[in-house]
Amino acid sequence: MIIRRYLVKQVVSTSLVVIALLTLIMMGGRLIKYFGVAAQGRLDAGILFSIIGYRLPEFLTLILPLGFFIGLMLVFGRLYVDHEMAVLNGSGVSRNQLARLLVPMTVVFLAVQAMLMVWAAPWGIRQFEELTTNQAVRTGFDLVRPKEFISSGPYTIYAGDLSEDRRNLKDIFFYQRADRPGKPDIMILAKEATRIELSNDPANVVDLVEGRRYEIYPDRPQYSQAEFASYRLRLESDQEAKFQSTEVEALPIGQLWDNRQDPVVASELGWRIFVPFSILLALLLAVALSEVSPRQGRYLKLFPALLIFASLIVALMAVKTRISKEEMGIWAYPLVLMVYAIAAALFSRKQKLAPKIKKQIQRVRS
Repeated sequence: MIIRRYLVKQVVSTSLVVIALLTLIMMGGRLIKYFGVAAQGRLDAGILFSIIGYRLPEFLTLILPLGFFIGLMLVFGRLYVDHEMAVLNGSGVSRNQLARLLVPMTVVFLAVQAMLMVWAAPWGIRQFEELTTNQAVRTGFDLVRPKEFISSGPYTIYAGDLSEDRRNLKDIFFYQRADRPGKPDIMILAKEATRIELSNDPANVVDLVEGRRYEIYPDRPQYSQAEFASYRLRLESDQEAKFQSTEVEALPIGQLWDNRQDPVVASELGWRIFVPFSILLALLLAVALSEVSPRQGRYLKLFPALLIFASLIVALMAVKTRISKEEMGIWAYPLVLMVYAIAAALFSRKQKLAPKIKKQIQRVRS
C-alpha cells in the first residue's frame, strides 16, 4: 500500500536520525571521559573505540525506544500540520488505521530492541569488562609515572624516577593484593628495576635490584621478610582462563533463567523480557498524543508527550529496583505496561469523549 510505504519511510528515516543524534550526545560524553583517562596514562588509547563499541548496545537499549517515539511524534505531528491527516481522514483513513499500518514496522523495532536487551547488551558488557581487566593486567608497568602511585587491577606501583624509554625505573614500590582469603598480600621495595621484553609473552617482566620482599597477612599480626640482590617480578596476563563476569547485567539470559529465584536476577530477567514491549506503547502513545491543529505546530505536544513516555521508562526502572529488594514480584512489569496501554487508549478516545462529557456537564447545569 502506498500510504504504508510512505509512513514507514518517514518514520524509519526520522527515527534513525533521532537515534543517531541521541547516541552521539550520550556516547560523546562517555568518549570524552575515556580520552581524559587515556591522557592521564591510565588507559591505552588504542582500545578507546573498542570500549565505545562494546558499550554502544547498552546505551541503545534506552535510546532506541525514545528515538522511535520521538520519530513517531514528529511524523504524525507533521501530518496534522501539513493537512495530510485531514486529507487521509477525508479519504476514509483514520489515525487508528494508520497505526495498524505501522504495526509490522513496529514489530521489527521490537525485535531489534529484544535482540539488544537479550543478547547484544550483555555480550557488550562482558567484552568491555574482559577488555578492561586484561588491559589493567597487561599494562601494569606501562601506566607508571614518576612519583605517582598507580593502581592497576590488584597491583599498586610507584617509581621515583623513570627513563624516557620506560625500561629503567628507580626507587620501586610494588604492592599486590591477595587473590583469595588466607593468602598474603605482597609488598616489594627495590632500588632499581629494568623491564625485560620476552618474545611471545604478553606479561610484564622486570628485574629488581637490591630490595626487600614482604608477605603481609591483613587479618593477622604477622609478616615475613626477605632481602634480595636480584629478583625477577612477573605480572601475569591470564589469557587462557575464561572470563566470568560477576555483574547480573552481563549474564546470559540462560543463566538468569536458571537463577530466577534470586530477586536481583529476577529483576534483570523481567527487565529484559518486558521492556522491549515499550516499543508497542511508543506507537500507541504517539498516535494518541500527536494530534495538533495546523496553527499550533507539531512541536507543541512533543515535550509533554516526552515526559509521559519518559515516565514509563522511569516507572520500569523503579519496578526493577523494587523487585531486586523483594518489595514486588516480576508481575509488576506487565502491570506498568498495562496501565500505560490503558492510558494510551483513553488519550486516543479523548476527541470522541470530550464532546460527550461537555454535553453531560451542560445537561447537569441546566
